[in-house]
Amino acid sequence: MSEHVVILGGGTGGSVLANDLAERLEPELEADEVRVTMLNDGPDHVYKPVWLYVPFGLREPEDGRRPLADLVDDRVDVREARVTEIDTDAEALRCRDSHRPVEYDHLVIATGSTLAPGEVPGLEAGGHNYYSESGAEALRDALLSFESGHLVLSVVGSPHMCPAAPLEFAFMADDWFRTRGLREDVDITYTYPVGRTHGNPHIAEWATPLFEERGIGVETSFNAESVDPEAGTITSMEGTELEYDLLVSIPPHRGVDVVAETDLGERGWVDVDKHTLEAEAAEDVYALGDAATTGVPKAGSVAHYQAGVLAQRLASRIRGRPATATYDGKTLCFIETGMDAASFVEFDYETPPSPAPPSEKLHWSKLAYNESYWLTARGLL
Repeated sequence: MSEHVVILGGGTGGSVLANDLAERLEPELEADEVRVTMLNDGPDHVYKPVWLYVPFGLREPEDGRRPLADLVDDRVDVREARVTEIDTDAEALRCRDSHRPVEYDHLVIATGSTLAPGEVPGLEAGGHNYYSESGAEALRDALLSFESGHLVLSVVGSPHMCPAAPLEFAFMADDWFRTRGLREDVDITYTYPVGRTHGNPHIAEWATPLFEERGIGVETSFNAESVDPEAGTITSMEGTELEYDLLVSIPPHRGVDVVAETDLGERGWVDVDKHTLEAEAAEDVYALGDAATTGVPKAGSVAHYQAGVLAQRLASRIRGRPATATYDGKTLCFIETGMDAASFVEFDYETPPSPAPPSEKLHWSKLAYNESYWLTARGLL
């Protein structure tokens, strides 16, 4: 009987892993000794970093969407299915529209993050976000009609997808209003839940002077507790209240419900060994990308590098060899510092980040990467 690898989720990590396994295990797949199945709750793969550009009119949401069938190797069985239960004891998944469980020998959870704005009273009604497709479109309309007043960018929850994106939005908004001749009429305040401007102290040390240079106000140790849409205020647990005319938030994040209902971790995240990506609470279960608690950012590059490591480990296991590949925490990220300049940072578990000086060249490098991303998802880069 062939060994069955099931990948739950068709985002960056799931897609890169599926394509890597299809190449790496080609002989076993052709001999029907191995099967690889991907289960995703929709037909498309979504590249979420595109949403940052939508509010500024630079991209359209559909620019970040491709059918999974066009991205994943034909040797992988891609199924559109809503998984309703993960039974790690029986090594099986149950799906909403099927009475027959999907059994696995190796399960990879790559379900990403989901937004939970309802955890903060008033946030959903009183604020905008660009961490969802619909949110990015609504924020685009709000920005176009916003010509004066106080814009508050509040990082409400952590961890969250793409930790650099709040910095990017603040810098891009500053530049965007300046270009339109509106910056003198728009105040911008950035809030962060810990006592610095970013979770990573090295990035915070780099970003703080940029906020000061651009006249962007900063409120640190600001843990949003409630939003009053009628009064136009956001209040922190620490007792600070900010008035706003336009509130842009990074809502609380959590994992998907089907993972949250297991004993694999808290809030839908899977507790894993940060080097091997093996779940701590179940055998033959792995997690990568946003779904895994490894201590590194919830970013696409992380999912990409983890997928490569996990493909090697799974191939070794299937072939009866010791699995020696390990993930070293490698992360890289471009950080937009305006509409035509960006920085770049690369780090791992041992090496702290040291952001590069912003430049137009790095900005165009980020845009080029966004365009070539689809080759990455196909496993070609």
